[in-house]
Order: sequence, then structure tokens, then C-alpha cells
Amino acid sequence: MKLVIAVVHDEDSHKLLESLTCKGYMATKLASTGGFLKTGNTTFLIGVPKDRVEDVTGIIKDNCKTEKQMTLVNPPIPSSIEGCMPYPVEVTVGGATVFVIDVEQHFKF
Repeated sequence: MKLVIAVVHDEDSHKLLESLTCKGYMATKLASTGGFLKTGNTTFLIGVPKDRVEDVTGIIKDNCKTEKQMTLVNPPIPSSIEGCMPYPVEVTVGGATVFVIDVEQHFKF
């Protein structure tokens, strides 16, 4: 048994959950927040047999695409004269960060 942990952009979460359930996979959906952009993410916990991991990661890959977007960030060291003036930076958003870990025991009550 494996546990697939997928952190995805909020905009992709509904489509991903629908695709997972259509293929018969159950997932636990948790709200989360990214550390850099401080935007909404969704973290999925998906328990699957070892031989189904590639299928699940393929579904995640097909439903979570990246895109470029401009955002404002504050400089790391504020100037004493100007204060913290945000400046635009192009960042990649979306996609998924996926972890696959071994599950020693699994119980369903």
C-alpha cells in the first residue's frame, strides 16, 4: 500500500477530484496554503495499492497544468527611504507537487 500526497493549485482541485472518483479512487481533500505566494492550494491524500501508483500520478499529471503569471512581491530588504515597495515577478503557478510514501499499516473502520 502507498500513500500519494498531492499538493495542487485550488483551480485544478475540482477537476482532479472528479477524475479520481470517476476512475474509482477515493481521496481525502485538505485545504492548504502555499508558503511563497500565500495562495490557496488543495492537498489530496490518496491511498492506493503499489501497482496503481502510476495510474494515480498520471491522472494528477493530466489534470494539473502549470502556467506563468505575474505577481507582486516585497523585496527582502526594505530601503530606509522608500520602504517596502512591491515589484512584479513572473512565477509558475499550478501543477502539482506529489509525494509517494510507503504505508506500513492501513485500517478502515
